Amino acid sequence: MQLSDVDLTDPDLFQRGVPYDQFALLRREAPVFWHEESDGPGFWAITRYQDLKRISKQPQLFSSERMGTLRQESSEEDLAIIRNIILNMDPPKHRQYRALVNKAFTPRMVNSLRPRIQQMVKRIINGVIEKGECDFVEDVAAKLPLEVICEMMGVPEEDRRRVYEIGNSLVGFDDPDLQETGQPRDHSGAQDAFAEMFLYGTKLREKAISHPADDLATGLVNAEIDGHKLADLDFNFFFLVLLVAGNETTRTVTSNGMIALLEHPDQHADVQADLSLLNSTVEEILRFAPAVHTFRRQATADVEIRDQQIRENQKLMLWYTSANRDEEVFDAPDTFHIRREPNDHLAFGVGEHFCLGANLARLELREIFRGILTRFHGMEITAKPRRLRSTFINGVKEMQVAFEPGPSLD
Repeated sequence: MQLSDVDLTDPDLFQRGVPYDQFALLRREAPVFWHEESDGPGFWAITRYQDLKRISKQPQLFSSERMGTLRQESSEEDLAIIRNIILNMDPPKHRQYRALVNKAFTPRMVNSLRPRIQQMVKRIINGVIEKGECDFVEDVAAKLPLEVICEMMGVPEEDRRRVYEIGNSLVGFDDPDLQETGQPRDHSGAQDAFAEMFLYGTKLREKAISHPADDLATGLVNAEIDGHKLADLDFNFFFLVLLVAGNETTRTVTSNGMIALLEHPDQHADVQADLSLLNSTVEEILRFAPAVHTFRRQATADVEIRDQQIRENQKLMLWYTSANRDEEVFDAPDTFHIRREPNDHLAFGVGEHFCLGANLARLELREIFRGILTRFHGMEITAKPRRLRSTFINGVKEMQVAFEPGPSLD
């Protein structure tokens, strides 16, 4: 393979499997690589760990706000909207908005959710354990993060399935299976999903005002920035990002982690026999198969990285799946090793936009895998997992598994 063969814009390539060979080539020969694109001006592909960290920690030079954080180009009209989403903000605005929800995700607050999350895990597993087979993505991995975020935001039980479907449409914009129009990159379908989720946020805000509760929605309604309460639109955008980011990513890592364990039966058996390995197993799953492939930054001035001249307003794509396998940082990076130490992966990002829900995601992952490892025995994949058609999310949309039927627990 040559550099001219590299194409990180092809969702069909990523649907077949993460192109680790292309990432390895780029890290070795062109870690700051100018990548042409048919639907845009081109971008710098950033594939090494230290470069990704440097860029992420300099938001004044590498902006999330100027052009948003997705690869595709947006109109000025669309940019005016997406800049209201916390993912697409720069300091100081980003820090102000992040401070509003930080307290809901502190280790203390997250740990207080543990008993409730354990109950959810029990109920999720009870729902399939007697059958001896299921779609792991739909019936296990998808349910816990959706329930947790919906409960934190006060979403009623009867609305949660629709919220799940809309979230799929939003992140699966390149996958026809997840677009209600049946067409990939159908902007009307994605825009309809965005509008529906946004309108639902209005309904949720009105509920939080009329029936305040001990939940995050009520907290956001009463939150203030510089003495002013959040505007209606700000609440809706917070709801949107929390529902999508807090649901889709943890679901993806759960599915990816189960595949990794089943493909490494010796390590699966090790952690099943010794749950003290659970924490390091979760961290290795996050490194080995993170949820997000890439986010965008836009250069705000001319700058040099590894002797490459980056010009103001040029696009940079940060490839986390590559950085997490950087040979300069990780020994045997392509090897899945549940006892890996240290394991300073970048699955949650780094710098200003380090994942707000990292503490919650880690708790959910530990508890869902504790339940899986304790109660599922003899699990095997019965059909090739169907991957998401996406260069953005490293996802699996279906994974049929079989296992020894077991009893439902009270």
